[in-house]
Amino acid sequence: MRVYVVDDSPLVRERLVALLSEIDGIDVIGTADNAEDGICGIAREKPDVAILDIRMPSGSGISVLEAVKKGDEPPTVIMLTNYPYPQYRKKCLETGADYFFDKSSEFHRVNEVLTGLVSRQAR
Repeated sequence: MRVYVVDDSPLVRERLVALLSEIDGIDVIGTADNAEDGICGIAREKPDVAILDIRMPSGSGISVLEAVKKGDEPPTVIMLTNYPYPQYRKKCLETGADYFFDKSSEFHRVNEVLTGLVSRQAR
């Protein structure tokens, strides 16, 4: 399973890449630190899963979400944010996010979701 990470925090990107590299069947194929590069990278690399932050320079994860979900074969999208407000959750899920997690209390859920997706893909 090919994963692309878009988050403006180098620490979060590094932590996610390290976490994901421990899961058999996961290949992190790219990262970006802003919305514009995220949209371009996801369009170019065509990952199975995109992990997006909401607040970033030059746009937002919501703009990345809108752009990638318009594609022919959009990736599964996990929104991972420090801003887990109900209005953001609602907007992201309405826009096509498959999952929405709070970085501070649900970071571990990314691992759970991806492990489950890899298992389903292997069947």
